[in-house]
Amino acid sequence: MQISLTNHAGVTVMQIMGDVDSSTYTTVIDRAQQAYDDGVRNLLLDMTKVPYVSSAGLMALHTVVRIFTGQSVNIKDGGRPTFRAINPQQDASARNHVKLLNPQPAVSQVLDVVGLTQFLEVFTDLNEALKSF
Repeated sequence: MQISLTNHAGVTVMQIMGDVDSSTYTTVIDRAQQAYDDGVRNLLLDMTKVPYVSSAGLMALHTVVRIFTGQSVNIKDGGRPTFRAINPQQDASARNHVKLLNPQPAVSQVLDVVGLTQFLEVFTDLNEALKSF
């Protein structure tokens, strides 16, 4: 998996290339946390080149949401964040700070099933996504 970050007028686009699974999910979290620590407050996750997201990948996306809504992320002894259920009150503000671009159909279906699309806007056009922040 590869991750690149680019800035577009106050919005950081994190392009993820490759599967987000148990071997890569911490990289997604770490890069998002680093961006947040560096002052980024609006993040567009470009999922165009992500063919697969496992349950660990879903946890990574949820953790990114928590980071960008200002919630603390508790790290377990093994270096993994603790997982908690999606909270409609706490996570609703995610729509203002984290958005998704072009998830592949299989990934989009998984995001729908687990409910992440209730909290994250999904776009198919980069310019429209950038304007939405």
